[in-house]
Amino acid sequence: MLIITLTVIIIYGVYKSKTSKNLDGYFLSNRDMPWYLVLLSIMGTQASAITFISAPGQAFTDGMRFVQYYFGLPLAMIVICIAFVPVFNKLKVYTAYEFLENRFDLKTRTLTSFLFQISRGLSTGISIYAPSLILSSLLGWNIYLTNVIMGGMLIIYTVSGGARAVAHTQKLQLFIVIIGMMIAGYVVVHLMPSNVGFLDALHLGGKNGKMNIITSGETAHGFDWKDKYNIWSGIIGGFFLALSYFGTDQSQVGRYLTAKNNRQGKLGLLMNGIVKVPMQFLILLLGVLVFSFYQYHKAPVYFNQTQAQRAKQTSYKGELVSLENEYNTVSATDNLQKEKIKKEYKAVLSKALPHEEVNDTNYIFLRFVIDYLPKGLVGLLIAVIFLAAWGSIAAALNALSSCTVVDIHKRFFNKYLTEQQDYRVSKFYTFIWGIFCILVAEFASNLGNSLIETVNILGSLFYGVILGIFLIAFWFKRIKANALFYSAIISEAFVIWIYNANIISFLWLNVIGAVLVILIGYVFELFLKTPAISKDQSK
Repeated sequence: MLIITLTVIIIYGVYKSKTSKNLDGYFLSNRDMPWYLVLLSIMGTQASAITFISAPGQAFTDGMRFVQYYFGLPLAMIVICIAFVPVFNKLKVYTAYEFLENRFDLKTRTLTSFLFQISRGLSTGISIYAPSLILSSLLGWNIYLTNVIMGGMLIIYTVSGGARAVAHTQKLQLFIVIIGMMIAGYVVVHLMPSNVGFLDALHLGGKNGKMNIITSGETAHGFDWKDKYNIWSGIIGGFFLALSYFGTDQSQVGRYLTAKNNRQGKLGLLMNGIVKVPMQFLILLLGVLVFSFYQYHKAPVYFNQTQAQRAKQTSYKGELVSLENEYNTVSATDNLQKEKIKKEYKAVLSKALPHEEVNDTNYIFLRFVIDYLPKGLVGLLIAVIFLAAWGSIAAALNALSSCTVVDIHKRFFNKYLTEQQDYRVSKFYTFIWGIFCILVAEFASNLGNSLIETVNILGSLFYGVILGIFLIAFWFKRIKANALFYSAIISEAFVIWIYNANIISFLWLNVIGAVLVILIGYVFELFLKTPAISKDQSK
């Protein structure tokens, strides 16, 4: 089932990928996509394998409150439609950062493009790690070798197709993904005792604190700024993050630049704002259902079976087996004792495998799928997660390549390439970024957080500063190039320092980064007399 599904998708993508062999064709699909393909492409780029592997595990361990992270997204879509899309389409840019050279200068454009490329390159590496996690867990393969195999397949898939292959395959991928997740939800409820229905399962999850959809972040000592997900960090921090992600991240900007016209691009974005929150809600709800399922069926003491087997090959095997036996004798309803043994088990694992992360959140939904779903359905769901991965990674590699070609290569190395040379160089950089992302994936197993959280933290380290640069470009005309450039560098350093100091939760970094760039930019402008840039100089 896995092999058949993936083969069909690849053939379909190659069949649909015929475009002009130039930058317009490879990166922007000749700018002829209708709004519904733009929508599916935007959603497919967002909904990576990380969404479907990690989000149910996030809800299983922390409840539904992660959904608040998306509450600022619909408002961000409106702002982007009003302020961003018309400018990008009017200028006929290949990347969002070309606009910055027109507004400021080359160094500002290059810095912003560089920040995006680092952020997206790291995140894409983690996205490659996610489907590798499945194969290594399912088949017992070495995770490092699996990263190379998965990354290699993705490079071939992306290099051969370009933006049109990505958009058309995402259309089919997203359909299969949604069907697969719905089937998984049905199976979870179906496998519960006959007297337990869907609403009963939700009620049980609620009693255990998993239906915490809205949280205020308030504690006995006031508002907790370190609380990751609450209504305020979701609406405000989430708004700034979504504004930067969809308005300045080339992996998303590249999706709506493929649209036939302004109206089609805006419609795709607005529909994404309407659909995304309920879609994410349902994926998280799946995690709550799995939690309720394990109240009637004994959950594994540790969800990453492959890692546990490796640990048993060390001198700690006796301790691990003893804890497993103790866990198996505990009553299914004695949650306190079960959690105590799980904690002890992870402590022993840390000793047995001292250089490996033992957080098993990313394996919860995957382990349920493997243990309880019919074999053919397991193949389909694994294919679903692969498809989600391929769609989002292909779009990201396409975006990284376009920025490297347009913002770096054609500005610093050779600006007089023919259309055929453009096309070949674009494929070359797609390949190089694929190699980089594979190398990042090799280190992803030791990051500690759930994958979905890790990707959002990485984005938040850079997105606020990038957004601040664009906000100044659109609305703060008094701030000129030099003041902005130095402000952005200092602000980025501040954001990284604040994160390392663990002063505030990561969603607020998006607000802090954007505000810092603007405030420090104003201060610098008072001391730096930047000459106005003429139109001739800006070209």
